[in-house]
Amino acid sequence: MKKLEYNGHRNICGERVRLERLKKRISQERLAARLQVRGVNMEQNAISSIERGDRLVTDYELWAFAVVLEVPMESLINPEQP
Repeated sequence: MKKLEYNGHRNICGERVRLERLKKRISQERLAARLQVRGVNMEQNAISSIERGDRLVTDYELWAFAVVLEVPMESLINPEQP
């Protein structure tokens, strides 16, 4: 069986996505709309699941989060970066 969790979560970027989204005062619905404009079909409930650490994140989704939130991809996967 594959282990798809790290420290009890299915991703390491969810909390950083949430913090950046809140910092920019963007709702989950608005973030989903901006991702869809970038070609990433994601609904609000998927963003909620990602932010909770319950859903895996693909590389292209991580890239789209970084573009839409205007942050380097590394800052979403490295919790030690500001």
